[in-house]
Amino acid sequence: MRTSPTLGLFPLHSVLLPGATLSLRVFERRYLDLVSECTRESRGFGVCLILIGDEVGVPATPAKFGTQARIEDFSTGEDGLLHLRIRGGRRFRVDTTHVRDNGLLLADVDWCEFDSDDELRPEHATMGLILERILEQVGGEYANPPPARMDEASWVGWRLAELLPLQESQRQALLQMDDPHARLDWMLRWIS
Repeated sequence: MRTSPTLGLFPLHSVLLPGATLSLRVFERRYLDLVSECTRESRGFGVCLILIGDEVGVPATPAKFGTQARIEDFSTGEDGLLHLRIRGGRRFRVDTTHVRDNGLLLADVDWCEFDSDDELRPEHATMGLILERILEQVGGEYANPPPARMDEASWVGWRLAELLPLQESQRQALLQMDDPHARLDWMLRWIS
């Protein structure tokens, strides 16, 4: 008997990181059905980076790691389409995939461990300062974070991965790392 959950996937040309938000316009029937199911059953869906294919049409080939998305807000736009604001939650690894009759990609997933809540190490103090400067400029929901957040290796790493001008393949590589300190090491090398 399989203990891993099955998630409907919404493959994108963007990486959804834990704690980050994305805006989506939903118009394909398979994704409208997915949103309806998730809303009715109070559960999330999976977002994976597309490795091969497109966001519309034939089901794309997703990356092996993704993030569970929760719907935070929705509306109907002036274009008549469903607009969603989603937030990234827990990371997962795709075990197997199959396609539903309506073209929706389903994945049996294994959940990744939650990040430890370690403090920033001295060698990563610069990363915390860089994030502070970025947050001063972008403001928004991250303006004035609690000081304790700025000392959390995981939170600092995810916010930097979200806000730095990285390629999606670089964000995907960070998503696949289990160690928050390794993520910070990688970004520190990248910006040096």
